[in-house]
Amino acid sequence: MATSDIAVSGLRKAYGDKAVLDGISFDVAAGSVFSMLGPNGAGKTTTVNIMTTLMKPDAGTVRVAGYDIAAKTKDVRSVIGVTGQFAAVDELLTGRENLRLIADLKRVRSSDRIISGLLDRFDLAESAQQLVSTYSGGMRRKLDLAMTLVGSPRIIFLDEPTTGLDPRSRRTMWDLVRELVADGVTIFLTTQYLEEADQLADRIAVLDQGRIVAQGTPAELKRQVPGSHVRLRFSSARDLEAAARVLADAIGDGENLTLRVPNDGGVKSLRTLLGQLDEHAINPDEFTVQTPDLDDVFLALTNHANSSVTDHTDNDNDNDNEVTAR
Repeated sequence: MATSDIAVSGLRKAYGDKAVLDGISFDVAAGSVFSMLGPNGAGKTTTVNIMTTLMKPDAGTVRVAGYDIAAKTKDVRSVIGVTGQFAAVDELLTGRENLRLIADLKRVRSSDRIISGLLDRFDLAESAQQLVSTYSGGMRRKLDLAMTLVGSPRIIFLDEPTTGLDPRSRRTMWDLVRELVADGVTIFLTTQYLEEADQLADRIAVLDQGRIVAQGTPAELKRQVPGSHVRLRFSSARDLEAAARVLADAIGDGENLTLRVPNDGGVKSLRTLLGQLDEHAINPDEFTVQTPDLDDVFLALTNHANSSVTDHTDNDNDNDNEVTAR
């Protein structure tokens, strides 16, 4: 069983009579990406602020890298990095000077080598001597994340790190996150982009009105929403009709020689379905598993028809919700 880098139990926080966090609990496995989704005001940033020792909870326990955030605040801060919703960079300094400032504050040894390495890694070496005020939004975001990595934190909190970025810059950030996880870093990610969570997260928690209404892998969450099905395509009307007799719940499309069969898309249920066809020597040309996307999941779980959490899918993307086998 994977060890937990973050363990939250019964976390509560209220402002006056309003409960922002109402007893939430979750674990984040070491070396994974855990994403928290929720509409504005759900409590995502409050959760991050508590876990990073910037705010005290009213009740509950939080352990980060094994340290209790209340009793071992300095130890927690020594192993984490935080990137907020807005790039925390100094526009009056150059990119290199921003990194050096953080290195000096953290008393990092061999800082020149580390700074040069980060500038290269984030493709900022050519602009390192330029004032940050001349940087694009994407460059500022990359510099902000590079500053977070000074001191090699074991756990990084990314609070909506790609908000406002264009699709190319967002994808660059995704690649950087994947590289960090490949190096063993644990990422806690809050995001407004459902596609982002789908692309990056090993596990997702959906936070609504201060409570976690669901958590699991992206695939597990999608299977909670009705509408999953398998589409089978056949080479002849004869095979289509034979399959329709075997699969009682199937809906046929004679023109396209396809059947739509309700199915959760899990391995066991797919094996059962294909086994039924195999028993009658019926072989489809192809099958496609189609599941609801995270947008469907979010709306179903939170019942926010006009939620601020959106699926900003780029036009050049394939449909991530379809898996086709031939």
